[in-house]
Amino acid sequence: MVPNADRAGLRDLPSVDQVATAAGCLTTIPTHLLTSVARAEIDHARRRICLGGPVPNLEVLAQASALRAELLVRDDPRPVVNGTGVIIHTNLGRAPLSNRALAAIQAVGAGYASLEIDLDTGHRGVRGASVAESFHELTGSESALVLNNNAGATFLALEALTSGSEVLVSRGEAIEIGGGFRIPDILTTSGAELRDVGTTNRTKIRDYADAINERTSAILHVHRSNFTQVGFTESPKLGDLADLAHSHGIPLISDIGSGTLLDPQPFGLASEPRVQDALAAGSNLVAFSGDKLLGGPQAGIIVGDAELVTQIARRPLARTLRPDALTLAGLRATLTHYLLGEAIQEIPVWQMIAAHPPDLYTRAKHLARGVPGATIEPCQSAVGGGSLPGQVIPS
Repeated sequence: MVPNADRAGLRDLPSVDQVATAAGCLTTIPTHLLTSVARAEIDHARRRICLGGPVPNLEVLAQASALRAELLVRDDPRPVVNGTGVIIHTNLGRAPLSNRALAAIQAVGAGYASLEIDLDTGHRGVRGASVAESFHELTGSESALVLNNNAGATFLALEALTSGSEVLVSRGEAIEIGGGFRIPDILTTSGAELRDVGTTNRTKIRDYADAINERTSAILHVHRSNFTQVGFTESPKLGDLADLAHSHGIPLISDIGSGTLLDPQPFGLASEPRVQDALAAGSNLVAFSGDKLLGGPQAGIIVGDAELVTQIARRPLARTLRPDALTLAGLRATLTHYLLGEAIQEIPVWQMIAAHPPDLYTRAKHLARGVPGATIEPCQSAVGGGSLPGQVIPS
């Protein structure tokens, strides 16, 4: 039962048409949307009145309806200024794209594209074939598969190659990255069984050797991309892990996270595993992100042995994780910068990493002129995005 006082308040509410008409004087939103939004605002008002709240007048309801309608049709996500001091900021979209990548995405998004067609033969083609060619040239990989993110890439590789069997992982690499993504959980979900080897701070090659048995299907090496271990620590070299895996006829899968093709050390940063180095060390498969140090769009990329990549690509789940034409266009364009030897000059992430403090100071002075009371102070910036943990750049 609604109290009599509340009934009187409900009767005082304006009609939907009245609210929509009044809201129409405040915005250019079409009448049909304003009517729907006005109905929702009045429903909210009714519930508040029944809980003892005040009775809003026509002006209040019209303003609320106009604002709600404007928010509904506003573009989102919206462009923002990254003032955090973190270059690859996950919450702000990670790597900004180069002009070439943006132009490629615009060209493909504005019409049709050769996504899965061979233009030379007119027959059906392979999605992402041109990207695989780029990675072959840049890393020496036999094949490549592009998926929607690196978590999906790691999951699919494990689901395809290790489901129902054991995978060896160092205790120091059974890590959690952003968003609650945990290596043990992804192994369990893929159907594989996690076999811990070594200890949190020290894992030796013999720990892996002692753990291999008839149920072992792979060794998984995970780069600790978002934290560092210091002090009494030890980890086997990737090449030694590869030799051990191959001597037992099982693959070495390397999840290196950031996916850099360039060495950050010339810019005063620590070393970060490069894709081509992980392959050269003997990894059968290397999984990494497209939107971190690679500087491209969000993607999960697997490169390595053609036979294993094909096996992964044929899994039913591969279709649920595949990228669209826009992602592939942006990724291909990003890789072209590396092929042309212009990545540092053209890819925004590397432009920022390579920026010199005197140049930054000049830019800061230009910005400060437009901000009353602004001062310029030296500081430190981070690369971020699960890359180069603890490393900072003078800014």
